[in-house]
Amino acid sequence: MALSSLQGFGVGLGLIVAIGAQNAFVLREGLRGEHGWRVASVCVVCDAALIVAGVGGLAPLLQSSSLAVELARWGGAAWLLWQAASALRRARQPSVLAIQTGARSAGRAVAATLAITLLNPHVYLDTVVMLGAIGAQQTRPWAFAAGAVAASVCWFYTLVAAAGWLAPRLRDPRWWQGIDLLVAVVLTLVALRLILMPL
Repeated sequence: MALSSLQGFGVGLGLIVAIGAQNAFVLREGLRGEHGWRVASVCVVCDAALIVAGVGGLAPLLQSSSLAVELARWGGAAWLLWQAASALRRARQPSVLAIQTGARSAGRAVAATLAITLLNPHVYLDTVVMLGAIGAQQTRPWAFAAGAVAASVCWFYTLVAAAGWLAPRLRDPRWWQGIDLLVAVVLTLVALRLILMPL
C-alpha cells in the first residue's frame, strides 16, 4: 500500500510541477493575498475528481482485457518517458515563471481557475488517462490514487502558503532547471518500473 501511494505521489507531482498557466495563476493569487486558498482548493478538487474518475473507470476495463493491460502499460510508459524527455529539454533551456498582477473578484477567480484547469486537454491526458491507467494496474489502485491526490494537495497549497518565498526563486531559471531534472528522473524511474513489472 505504501509503495503504491508513494508511486502515485511521485507520478502525480511529476505531472503537476511544470511551468504553466495554472501554476502561475495559483502563485499569483497567493502573492496577492486575494483568493489563493480558494483557487488552490478548486485545482485540488478538479484533480481529485479526474484522478478518481480515471482510476475507477479504467480499472474494470483493464481487469477484463489483457490487451487493454498491455496497451495501458506500454502507452503509459511511452507517455512518461516522453514527459521525462520534455523535462530534460526544458532543463537545457530553462525559462522563468512570469506572474501577472491585477485584482479580481472571488467569482471571477474561481471561473478563471476552472477555465485554466478544465479547458486544458493535457489535464485529462495526465489525470484521467495517464494516472488512471497506471493506477488501475496497481495491486492497490486506490492507494495510488490517494497518493496522486496528495501530490496535488501538497503542490497547490504549498504554492499559496509559500508564494512570497517561492516567487523570486521561481523567476530564476536555475530553480526550474533543478525541478525539471528531478521530474525527469522520477518519471523515468516510474516508466521503467511499469515496463519491468511482472505480468
